[in-house]
Amino acid sequence: MNGRIQIVDLARGLAIVLMVAFHFCWDLAHFGLADFDFYRDPFWLNARSLIVSLFLLLVGISLVLAHGDGIRWPAFGRRLLQIGAGAALVTLATAFSNPDRLIVFGILHFIAVASLLALPFLFRPTLALAVGIGVLLLDRFWSHPFFDQPWIHWIGLMTHKPATDDYVPVIPWLGVVLVGIGVGHWLRSPAADPLRRLYAGAGPARLLEAAGRHGLVIYLLHQPLLYGGLALLVGLFRSA
Repeated sequence: MNGRIQIVDLARGLAIVLMVAFHFCWDLAHFGLADFDFYRDPFWLNARSLIVSLFLLLVGISLVLAHGDGIRWPAFGRRLLQIGAGAALVTLATAFSNPDRLIVFGILHFIAVASLLALPFLFRPTLALAVGIGVLLLDRFWSHPFFDQPWIHWIGLMTHKPATDDYVPVIPWLGVVLVGIGVGHWLRSPAADPLRRLYAGAGPARLLEAAGRHGLVIYLLHQPLLYGGLALLVGLFRSA
């Protein structure tokens, strides 16, 4: 396949807009400017699940679109290093800003690990779909206190969520990536031709598409800018 599939970048751009809006609302609540309960309110819990699901579905799709004709190891390695470095920065930043809710295995940590775990399924879309659905069902119907131990929080299957502001364990979220691999193979097939032609990229959609091509940079920069800007405004207002 030649070129990018525009609708994938558009979907990723939409996920980024939703993520930025979610984090802005979180920041408002953090500074006491809004009364949002992100830890118990079903609206915010479901909103987070939707945003994470969209991002991780696109991770699986993008693996297929980038490497579906054979793994391009140099490009794969560079991307893995970029994501790993981003994950380390997130952990380091939260160690200083909010150590009580340190992010140890958030979405970037997960994407780095899932990118490796998904490789055996990359050219087996039917198997990827089957295992992906199985992983999702496993988390839905089973957990065990054994997985509550801090050193294996990254696996999932815990009986409670650890105290952290970003937790994306392998189970169930690897299931979403594997389903994305199945969707990615479908997008490469002739059956998806109408969908690929559906979007031409005009007007505001161009901005979403551009954001979708630079998701990692936006992810790393948006929250420091939002949080820092609000902190400055709140400080100025309270000192006035």
